[in-house]
Amino acid sequence: MDAIFIPQLTKAPERTEEIQVKEFLPGLETLTPVRGRVRVQHHGNYLDVSAQAEAIITCTCNRCLNNYNHRLLVNAQEVIWLDEAANEEQDLPLEREVAMEDLVETLSPNGYFYPSEWLYEQMCLELPQRQLCDLNCPGILSSVNEESAETPVDSRWAGLAALKKQLPG
Repeated sequence: MDAIFIPQLTKAPERTEEIQVKEFLPGLETLTPVRGRVRVQHHGNYLDVSAQAEAIITCTCNRCLNNYNHRLLVNAQEVIWLDEAANEEQDLPLEREVAMEDLVETLSPNGYFYPSEWLYEQMCLELPQRQLCDLNCPGILSSVNEESAETPVDSRWAGLAALKKQLPG
């Protein structure tokens, strides 16, 4: 996806550009290309950006460590404010208090909007935090019999095994 020059967007029909997406996004490992659309509309002092997209990724189950496929679905909308001071370097301290009204995305009205970066961020936000192949996943199944469970696999565990035998019951 090409970058959108924001001043050029004001000359587009209805001040809107719609991009059909069917490609792999750099940095996002997917089995299928990301498919969908990104819509950018210029409203004078802000951009209204929305996207509907999907892709299939491979996840690793947090319980059993097996791989499984997961469909990522994105249905996002964001307002990005246009501000002349957006690209200015500010000499700010490493830590500072930030007011709630400062927690907004801004771009220069004479700059570029990168739809592929924005879509990448939206896809990353949809990655599942808890990755389970099945809600009833039993986890890693132990195939150790009772006899071998008594002897430590590693000699470094011998001290712990001796301590365990000293405990009552």
